[in-house]
Amino acid sequence: MKKIVLFLFCMMAFCAHAQQAVTKTSHRKAVKEDVVTTGTMTMRKPDYICISTDGDRDQLIMEGTKFTMTMGNKKHKTDSKKNPQFATFHSVLKALINGEPIPTGEELTVTTKGGQTVITITPAGKKRRMFTSFVLTVDAKTHAFKTLRMNGRKDDYTEYTFK
Repeated sequence: MKKIVLFLFCMMAFCAHAQQAVTKTSHRKAVKEDVVTTGTMTMRKPDYICISTDGDRDQLIMEGTKFTMTMGNKKHKTDSKKNPQFATFHSVLKALINGEPIPTGEELTVTTKGGQTVITITPAGKKRRMFTSFVLTVDAKTHAFKTLRMNGRKDDYTEYTFK
């Protein structure tokens, strides 16, 4: 009986997830006003994150090594095993979720200032990419996410602010 109770407790702890509010700001240089929507971020160990805004119309999902981004009716998929930019992003997110040290790498810059750690991922090379860089700001002590900014081409960006 003790083993069954322990097993159930472990399963509940594994399946438990954290959820927090998020605000998404989409900035397009060609458009006068930014588009701001709200939603939630759900996180589960070992490496699952779902950011959902605008009534689930827009989603950013990391499930293991797979990334899915849904914007309106368009769905973009990639895998960190095939995409070096997302491989670095995946390793950083997985380390933060699991309370591990932030990895180091050539494409990765980590700075800590004022109680916040800023992690910038800028891919090498000039290959055409959906994003030119990722900038993740986390609390230096708790590793709680503060902002995630995904910079696009021509000064466009999408920024998530976590509350």
